[in-house]
Amino acid sequence: MNTILATTADPRPEELAFLGERLTAFNDSDVGTSGRKPLAVFVRDEDGAVVAGISGYTAWGWLYVQWLWVDERLRGQHMAGRMLDAAEQEAAARGCKNAWIDTFSPKAAKVYERQGYRPFGTLADFPVGRSRIFLQKKLAD
Repeated sequence: MNTILATTADPRPEELAFLGERLTAFNDSDVGTSGRKPLAVFVRDEDGAVVAGISGYTAWGWLYVQWLWVDERLRGQHMAGRMLDAAEQEAAARGCKNAWIDTFSPKAAKVYERQGYRPFGTLADFPVGRSRIFLQKKLAD
């Protein structure tokens, strides 16, 4: 088989979808079906606009919080904690026993630790001058 190695900053969506499908098929055959399911929590203002939210997914008995954002006007009002509580409750209802999240914001890490998350690893200088902090939490049975 002749092959060509190609690097791009502009991959086609169908090629990315193909990679995802192939990796999912491999993982399913290697460790079992993930049961991956999206999970989101949104906070909306009186006009219906999103002013805070969480996006992530559940898979293999874990909740992964990929994105968590709170509008500046709502910060300091425990909105992140309330959203995490809601996501964790839904994840537990789906059978998840654990959750994980990562951040390079020291402030966010403190918020997550107040919610019961504990650091389990860091990547120094990611981004430069900061450390990316990985945290996990055991969910209630």
